[in-house]
Amino acid sequence: MAEVSTHGIPVQVCHALPDGSFLRALTVPVGTTIEQAVAHSGLLQEIPGIDLAVNMVGIYGKKKPLDTVLREHDRVEVYRPLQADPKEARRRRAGGKPAKG
Repeated sequence: MAEVSTHGIPVQVCHALPDGSFLRALTVPVGTTIEQAVAHSGLLQEIPGIDLAVNMVGIYGKKKPLDTVLREHDRVEVYRPLQADPKEARRRRAGGKPAKG
């Protein structure tokens, strides 16, 4: 069985931007949530347009709620809002007409 750290666990917080990225390695207390790690990372101060009520978050590409408790070496990802509906974009690329609703 792996030893549990009582001092903290290493995690990363990242956010992709059109012209770069934000990546911060942190050591957080055991029991820290995604929301707490994002706040502690400084991401919200460096990129003020991020709203955790709107932007989805996840760990390693899997969407998670803000109250998810982090585990050692998790990478928290804060996603940008979609610019277009993926189904509609696929239809446009394929040259199809939009379905009537």
